[in-house]
Amino acid sequence: MTHPTDSYHPPISGLAHCRSWGRRLLPRSLALAAALVGLQGLTMLPNVPRGIMTSEAVAAPLNAVDSPPQVAQWIENEIYALRQSQRRWIEIDLTGQRLIAWEGDYPVYAVFVSTGTYATPTPTGVYEIYVKYEQAPMSGPGYHVPDVPYVMYYDGNYGIHGAYWHSNFGTPMSHGCTNVAPDHAAWLYSWASVGTPVVVRY
Repeated sequence: MTHPTDSYHPPISGLAHCRSWGRRLLPRSLALAAALVGLQGLTMLPNVPRGIMTSEAVAAPLNAVDSPPQVAQWIENEIYALRQSQRRWIEIDLTGQRLIAWEGDYPVYAVFVSTGTYATPTPTGVYEIYVKYEQAPMSGPGYHVPDVPYVMYYDGNYGIHGAYWHSNFGTPMSHGCTNVAPDHAAWLYSWASVGTPVVVRY
């Protein structure tokens, strides 16, 4: 395990983050239409500051393909309800290895992540963050990491947290948690609160 001396991680090639500063880049109707179409690649607008993307760039497809049909339908129903609300919620797309932070039906932040491997999968479902730690130790068979940053648990020992020991985001390689680059994890940690819904799906 390597420990970089610098905690800065440059934006991951192919996917940056999107922040909401009290204005929408697209009307809600276009943002929802983009979400239904799915991720087709990044779309940068010439007048938009670097690092801010249109809704098409961060919207994820709504089809759950690898879950049992009744579970997939239940997750889709929950996503629909969350999109109708104005609540903040987090979507973890296991197929695309993406995490998207939403406010109702509007995506505000998106990053590549690393979820569980085939041997240690990240379970699908709809959860809520139940506890947050700015720093916490994590250990299991074959590993011990003393100072994991920005930990947000949502299901038993499964959570979202910063990972300074690798930079292979976009590739499944965790023990079941969702690994995020520390700078992105810091943003998510400050944005989400206990009770924020977390949807994990294919």
